[in-house]
Amino acid sequence: MSMAVETFGFFMAAVGLLMLGVTLPNSYWRVSTVHGSVITTNTIFENLWFSCATDSMGVYNCWEFPSLLALSGYIQACRALMITAIFLGFLGLLLGIVGLRCTNIGSLELSRKAKLAATAGALHILAGICGMVAISWYAFNITRDFFDPLYPGTKYELGPALYLGWSASLISMLGGLCLCSTCCCGSDEDARLPYGAPVSVKPVATSDQEDDSSFDKYGKNAYV
Repeated sequence: MSMAVETFGFFMAAVGLLMLGVTLPNSYWRVSTVHGSVITTNTIFENLWFSCATDSMGVYNCWEFPSLLALSGYIQACRALMITAIFLGFLGLLLGIVGLRCTNIGSLELSRKAKLAATAGALHILAGICGMVAISWYAFNITRDFFDPLYPGTKYELGPALYLGWSASLISMLGGLCLCSTCCCGSDEDARLPYGAPVSVKPVATSDQEDDSSFDKYGKNAYV
């Protein structure tokens, strides 16, 4: 695998991690719908941590969820999955910096760098899966309540944060696949060749050269 694909995968994974970090505190995970309402005086939008309401004048108030145990189980699970996704992505980012062939951290051999890059790719894939499961689970509950005609509470629609989270998870997984291909598609030319000291070879004197040297040594008077 070329170094360009490896570097491209690393930057894709980094962008996916950044987008996951932006998705988690985003306020618009779900927004109250106006479907079926004749007069709408306020809009409610929520995320995993708090709920906000805004009126027609643009004034809004936010309040955090009062009790963790009073929350729905899927919200608690989505919190844990998103935090796990960011943690795995951050750990994969650190390993990826060391494992890239374009970096020289720790003076590691290319074979060990390939293993570190593949491990970083696997962590980014797991981070993307955790984020994808959390976003999809949250969206499933929104759509289930929306299409339930007997649901008595406030109905919501998918917020912009969910689409951002889906994109972030997909980018993280694609970047992780590019990094994992370092170990799967490595070639023999990537292996580090052992260094050998240059051997100096002295020229071997021929018989003619030996005769000339002996003649020069004794001179012409030696044969008179």
